[in-house]
Amino acid sequence: MKVLAIDTSTMMATCAVLDEERLLGEFSLNQDMSHSENLIPMVKEIMDNLKLEISDIDLFAASIGPGSFTGLRIGIATVKSLAHVLDKPVVGISTLEGLAFNIVHSGIIVPMIDARRNRVYTAIYKKDGQRLKSLLDPTTMDMDELLELLDKEHTNIVVNGNGASLYRDKIKDKLKDRVEFAPISLNSPRAASIAELALIKKDEIEHNYYNLVPIYLKESQAQQDIRKREG
Repeated sequence: MKVLAIDTSTMMATCAVLDEERLLGEFSLNQDMSHSENLIPMVKEIMDNLKLEISDIDLFAASIGPGSFTGLRIGIATVKSLAHVLDKPVVGISTLEGLAFNIVHSGIIVPMIDARRNRVYTAIYKKDGQRLKSLLDPTTMDMDELLELLDKEHTNIVVNGNGASLYRDKIKDKLKDRVEFAPISLNSPRAASIAELALIKKDEIEHNYYNLVPIYLKESQAQQDIRKREG
């Protein structure tokens, strides 16, 4: 089974093709949220280089958030369009679960995506064979609150994501030698992880292209502005 996966939830746009247990190709660009310009050419290039037609794809997968509102809409709309044309199944995967899946670690894995104003989108996972066991479901938290939780309840911690990079000094000061930071290559979303998770979970959370929607953990700035005006 061939899987085409896309993640555009952050500054990184990434797509990958997986064929069961083989990664056939992966393409990632970090270019200031220019996903609307780059994503389709990226998909075309990876498919051309693999000498595959889009009709060769059996399953489509997309990161569904949390993350950038605009980025998520672009990635999900692209996957839905491709799946619609071919009438193929789609699987939506949490951005945070995808980030955590990058890491092989015996302790707990804490992905963090910057949500601005000292807040992060985060979750807490632990490896359970091929899968990830959720100890804290995806949420948005104040960084200080998250560090207090980790300080009280957990040891042997690895963190990744742009939130971990942004708050590196604060994390290190609070958790000291109980925390490790992921290497650069595993610190950003990877479409290969989204694809592998889609294969693992396809029988549990398979969607058709009509009901695949983003998961937002807070209102967009536009929605907040409207609410303020109405209030």
